[in-house]
This record gives sequence, structure tokens and C-alpha cells, in this order.
Amino acid sequence: MSGHNKWSTIKHKKAAVDAKRGKIFTRYIREITIAARGGGDPDANPRLRAAITAAKGVNMPKDNIDRAVQRGAGGEDGVNIEEIRYEGYGQGGVAILVDCMTDNRNRSVSDVRFAFNKGGGSMGEAGCVSWMFHQKGQMIFELKDIDPDELMEAALEAGAEDMIEQEDGETLEVLTAYTEFFSVQETLEKAGYSTHMAEITWIPENTVEVEGEAAEKLLNLIERLEDLDDVQNVFSNYDISDSEMERING
Repeated sequence: MSGHNKWSTIKHKKAAVDAKRGKIFTRYIREITIAARGGGDPDANPRLRAAITAAKGVNMPKDNIDRAVQRGAGGEDGVNIEEIRYEGYGQGGVAILVDCMTDNRNRSVSDVRFAFNKGGGSMGEAGCVSWMFHQKGQMIFELKDIDPDELMEAALEAGAEDMIEQEDGETLEVLTAYTEFFSVQETLEKAGYSTHMAEITWIPENTVEVEGEAAEKLLNLIERLEDLDDVQNVFSNYDISDSEMERING
């Protein structure tokens, strides 16, 4: 899940990734395979490079990645998979984007609508909330043994759009334009800065603060959506405070 850019949210996301590693691997394999249809060279195929970067971020074995690339680039996946985006609302009017890859559109829309309804949200029409988001490159750096000012300066010189140091001083988030993501990442890695997490994501223009029971129900709704087999990613514009996340996760 990708909500407001708080490291507590990212940690919650990573915990969910670790708990469902088998399913996550399946989703990344599907993304890599589809992306490789546009060419098997990640240097010439930005989408494939992003998919491989994300897969490496969850420690997917290289052999799995290579096989997925070969299947997609060689047209061997053999399944007519299409990409669909669904949009809707969660508790407190929070906006939710649901990206799917499916070989059965009717099954996907039925499953997503049921998950929204069961989780206390509502599915909307295409375009109802997507205008609230911008596609960005996102990198997370752990600041252990790193001078944040030097990293910020290097990121700015590399072409980053925004940098956010978390209040605990442990991590720095770097945001880039989608088109500049790979060049910024490569420049920073050559300068000796290794990313803890790097991906193409959707960042909301504004966020909605949610707390208490509504926050709990919202996270359950998003998890319900993420658990669907056809769902690749869920993005939202919620803002849940660190203390609330700790309470919920505790």
C-alpha cells in the first residue's frame, strides 16, 4: 500500500510484503513478464527496469527475474493479460487506486467491487480519484552512516524534485519525476548511496487524515484489496499518524 509518505506506512507495507512473499513474487513476475513484452533490455525499457528494481527490493532471486524477462520478451507467457485500473473511496473519503493485471475482466471488477463493499468503501467511476495523484519515482535511503545534508545535496544535483527527512532522522525519501527516476537513482548509486527501497509510485496531491476506528477499517479495506489475486498495487491518499500506526500495528 502507498498512502502518505510516512516511513511508518512504508514499514507497514514492508511487513505486509514479508508476510506474503510468495504472492508478492507472483505479482512481480507478472509485472516483469508484461513489461518485457516491450523489450527484454531494461536499459532501453524503463518499465521493465522499474519492475526489476522493485523485484530486487523484495529479494526476488535473480533466476526468477531472468525467467520472467525471457518469457515476456520471447512472447512465451501465452496468456492474454490486460491491465485495468479501478478507483474508489475508503473511510473518511480517502481516495483509492487499484491497479490490476487480469485475464478475466469480469472476475476482476466483481472481486474489486465486492472488496470495496465488504470493507466499508465504495467503488467509483473511472477517473473519479486518479486526478488527485501524480506518477513519481520514489527512493528511500537509510541514514545510518550517511550525512543527510550531503545526500540531499547529491540528490538535488542529480535532478530530484523533493526530499523529505523523516522526523526520527533514520530515513530520507527522495521523489523524482517519473522520467528522471532511473537517471537520479543511477547517479546516486554511483556516488555511493544505496537505496533501501526504489519504485515507481503514485503520490497524492493532498492527503486525508484518518484516525481511530476509521483508520483501522481503512487499512483492513486496503489489505482486502491487496489480497485479491488480480491486484498488482493499491495506492491511497490517507494520512495516518505514527502514533496511530503504532497503536494499530501493536
